[in-house]
Amino acid sequence: MNPIINHLQNHRSFRKYKTDKTIPKAQLDSIIRSAQSAPSWINGQQYSIIAIQNPERKQKIAELCGNQPYIAECSVFLVFVADFYRTHLASEQHQGSHSAVENVDALLVGATDVGLACENAIIAAESFDLGVVCIGGIRRNMAEVIDFLKLPKHVFPVVGLCVGYPDVEMPIKPRFPKEAIYFEETYQTDVADLMSAYDETIIPFSAREGGISWTKRVSAFYDKDYYPSIAETLKQQGFLMKDI
Repeated sequence: MNPIINHLQNHRSFRKYKTDKTIPKAQLDSIIRSAQSAPSWINGQQYSIIAIQNPERKQKIAELCGNQPYIAECSVFLVFVADFYRTHLASEQHQGSHSAVENVDALLVGATDVGLACENAIIAAESFDLGVVCIGGIRRNMAEVIDFLKLPKHVFPVVGLCVGYPDVEMPIKPRFPKEAIYFEETYQTDVADLMSAYDETIIPFSAREGGISWTKRVSAFYDKDYYPSIAETLKQQGFLMKDI
């Protein structure tokens, strides 16, 4: 196994950080530049990254994300936003309509660009022995986060990333067996037995979620609309006008 493969397969999420350590500016710069090296559709680079390091502001955004304390404890909280503001300026410069952002495909493009950039940032941070955890709760109170970060129209938050020095060691959480997620030529639906086996495997690693199976936890998540205000907020930011 080469070092890069070993690095990737050693990923863990950390939710407790040493609060007395800051990340050197050179390392943070390398993390951001690594994120910028990720691929993006048409080289549009339809994302931006906002770093929050001020303790009071980290505490506030922790509250907006559902009172997640590790956001306030980490050295820097990176907010990855889908960003079509620059494309809006480009359209104005060349008398374009910019109407494509009103289509649902823009959400897919923005989310994909964010995801790729965020993963590069994760890999870079871990190369410095830093710990990370992704925060989907950045979308919980999207309108408030938009105001807090002063995001212009055509920009919305997708995911946050805590980066800091881990205060506890964490095990590597097992993933599905490869056969459950990798198929050749066509999709395979006969995965129920693999899911049942994974349920048993994951329980010892799910203490934070109450020691429940994967299927039970995921079922509970998708039984309700977690962030019902997102659609209206996205419309206010200039998206989805053609679809909703």
